[in-house]
Amino acid sequence: MKLSAAVPAVVDNNSTDILAVANSPILWACAIGVFLVIVLQSLIYMKAAKTAAPHTGMSQEDVSTSFKAGAISALGPSLAVVLVAIALLTVFGTPAVLVRIGLIGSVSYETAAAAIAAKSAGAELGGPTYTQAVFGLALAAMSLGGAMWMIATLILTPLLKRGDSALRKVNPAVMTVVPGAAMIAAFMVLGIGELPKSALHIVAFASSAVIMTILMLLARWLQASWIKEWALGIAILLSLAITYFAGRI
Repeated sequence: MKLSAAVPAVVDNNSTDILAVANSPILWACAIGVFLVIVLQSLIYMKAAKTAAPHTGMSQEDVSTSFKAGAISALGPSLAVVLVAIALLTVFGTPAVLVRIGLIGSVSYETAAAAIAAKSAGAELGGPTYTQAVFGLALAAMSLGGAMWMIATLILTPLLKRGDSALRKVNPAVMTVVPGAAMIAAFMVLGIGELPKSALHIVAFASSAVIMTILMLLARWLQASWIKEWALGIAILLSLAITYFAGRI
């Protein structure tokens, strides 16, 4: 079904009234559908974690602590996403921002994909040549890119699981080190990639690293597990405050 058939009163390929299409009922229905799927998936994963916990030596108290730590740690990164998402509402509309940036995609990837799609049509993202037709092209580019992430995950996960099983047979200790090392390497690459952008990026990177180190040492010294649960959120908020005041100097 064509979009114009679903919302015939507002669609005009040459119109720059993007929000008339971007906030259309059909996109809201798609966004709500994605929300429902993600909520259902989350409930399934939480139930599976509670079921598997006893077999891995974790108590239900440990599971609850893990859920709490994950929820708290998500506050800082989520705040950054919310601030960027608000700025993009006029460009992509609420449904697209909620789905492509708020839930599934990466802000930098989605914006870059949309900008490339708009440029290929001879338009500028958010500019005077940004018409409803260009918006549809940009949304399709973001959605197809996100779909490929999911397809790649579906294909590669079973293959990686086989590799995991093979390594565990050779040396079980390896797989206790590899996941942690991979996470550290991934976040270090992302962090180091931000350093050349400006002095404030260096301030944010360094201050957050120092604050996190101090919090981890305090948690060990005071034997306070709650500090570990709140550490990421505290580090993000304090580093943002330090970076803000550093920028004012």
